[in-house]
Formats: sequence, C-alpha cells, structure tokens
Amino acid sequence: MSRTRGSRTEPTPPTTRMAVDLVYESHSTTTDNEAGIATGRLPGRLSDLGRRQAAELGERRRGGGFAAVFTSDLHRAVETAALAFPDGRPPVHQDRRLRECDYGELNGGPAAHVAARRTDCLDVPFPGGQSYRQVVRATADFLREVAATYDGRRILLIAHSANRWALDFLLTGVPLEEILRDPPAWRPGWHYTVPAGWAPPP
Repeated sequence: MSRTRGSRTEPTPPTTRMAVDLVYESHSTTTDNEAGIATGRLPGRLSDLGRRQAAELGERRRGGGFAAVFTSDLHRAVETAALAFPDGRPPVHQDRRLRECDYGELNGGPAAHVAARRTDCLDVPFPGGQSYRQVVRATADFLREVAATYDGRRILLIAHSANRWALDFLLTGVPLEEILRDPPAWRPGWHYTVPAGWAPPP
C-alpha cells in the first residue's frame, strides 16, 4: 500500500502487531466437583457455592478492560460466564475448542480414577475419548485465531483444567508431562501473554 503526499507517493509503513493479554479463569464449582466426579465432556451444573463464585468472578473482573470473553460451550462454563456477566458486556463467545478433555468411558466417573490415568493419556486417548495432546492442539488453534484477531487487546477465557494446562505448556514452556504429573494448584485467575504472530511450538 502507499499514500500520496503532495506530488510524491510514499509507501505506507507496515502495521505493527501487538501481543494479546489473556486472562484465564476456571469455571466455578460444580455439583460434580463437590461429589468427586470427573465431569469431562458432560455438561455439569454449578452448585450453590459455584453460583456465588461466578458472581464474585464478575465483580473481580468488572472494569478489566476486556475486549471479549471466550468460554467453553459446556454448560458449567457457559453458566459461569452468564452469571459473571449478565448484561452481556463484554461480549461473551462460546467456543468448542475450549472444552474439557474427553475422558471417554470415564466421563462422569470418579475423579480419582481420571487423575490416576492422566500421565498415561498424554498421547494415548482415554478409552473412547481424547488424549491431552489433542486438547493442546485444539487450544493452539484457538490461540492462533486470537493472536490474529485481538492483537493489542485483552481477553478473558473461562474454561477447564485441561485448557489451563495447555496454556501453561503453549505459552510458558512448562513440559506437558510435568504439568500432568503435578498440576498447578487452583487460584483465582492466571495471566498469559500471546506474542504477536504467535505459533505453537513444534
């Protein structure tokens, strides 16, 4: 592209792309969480505690300057976002790429059984389900789109533990094996930077 100045035509300087500021929040506590059940790809519902937590999330993040909120399309994440941002501001978008890992035959089973098989399912899928590497690929595809669309802006993600582990691997370089062996403790929010022109590691 070029621009005209007087009688001269000058090249238009290239647009400088900027990093995306990404804030991640887990969906709020569910009845399955309280019962020790691994919901996986099942919808899940917030408990009374979870509904209070979702409202608190909205208070905590209100005024955060978010251009958009992205949430998994599983019910427990959608419910969290709806309670946190009931007026639809910032705009909330559901994205299936932010779904929890599919535990296959263990969806809805004891959480302890899923935890015991985590490291075995790094590359080999849960029976009838997914591997954690597949979750990483879906999350990477989402991040590529975010880096191209929201450069220089701030977004909020509301999703699941497997997505957070994928973000740790993709954006901070922590080995996925290490994360699955010793997952980071929960806390109210994680901050990441998606560099301009981000591409997933090989």
